[in-house]
Amino acid sequence: MIDIHSHILPGVDDGAQTEEDSLKMARVAVKNGITAIVATPHHKNGVFENDRESILRWVETLNELLVQNDIPLTVLPGQETRINGDMLDELREGIVLPINNSKYVFVEFPSAHVPRYASQMLYDIQLSGYIPVIVHPERNQELMEKPSKLYDFIKRGSLSQVTAGSLVGKFGKDIQKFSRQIINANLTHFIASDAHNTKSRGFHLTEAYRFVEREFGTDYLYMFQQNSHLLVDDQSVHRLEPMQVKRKKILGLF
Repeated sequence: MIDIHSHILPGVDDGAQTEEDSLKMARVAVKNGITAIVATPHHKNGVFENDRESILRWVETLNELLVQNDIPLTVLPGQETRINGDMLDELREGIVLPINNSKYVFVEFPSAHVPRYASQMLYDIQLSGYIPVIVHPERNQELMEKPSKLYDFIKRGSLSQVTAGSLVGKFGKDIQKFSRQIINANLTHFIASDAHNTKSRGFHLTEAYRFVEREFGTDYLYMFQQNSHLLVDDQSVHRLEPMQVKRKKILGLF
């Protein structure tokens, strides 16, 4: 099993702070059935800046540490970039790091809103030969209130990734409900842990896949699992026809 979103690199952002933290996360990941994990440290989120070359060095160092400690886990390079006006230039200059050097690029929105230029930026990223993957859209307040915006992004070629903890209720019932609606509407393509540590922000990936199998069936389970493999192998992922999120009417109103 592959986890495409994590903060396992030590001391670079709000994830693992020490090498021992990284090793603890790695051991828990292996217990969860994870064999490969993408390290996606934050970049340009207002606090952390982690460029491509630095990430590649840190990933190499962590992989050596895992071998030394007999932990059967492979760390792959990635980056979680907060959408910003310089993103396209940094992608062209090699500062932004696609997932495992593929054509897939993680794009993070601020938690409370979606920037007005987001649609144009996502389009321009595609024109440059990359495929944007919107991370944890279920935790974005504006998308929760206006899911048609997420539909528009997906309809125009972007992909998205839901957090495992969101699906199993770790961020509250509203986010769990919206996560289910996103899956029902074929507006997401990956499930990943976004793990930051082994306590407050753990993996929950196995639990989330069990939830998907129970609520949506084995076809969705296999699609999500296979898409993670396809992404890190730089292959085309499975997409289902996106639909608008259906909201129940109350007294004739939405």
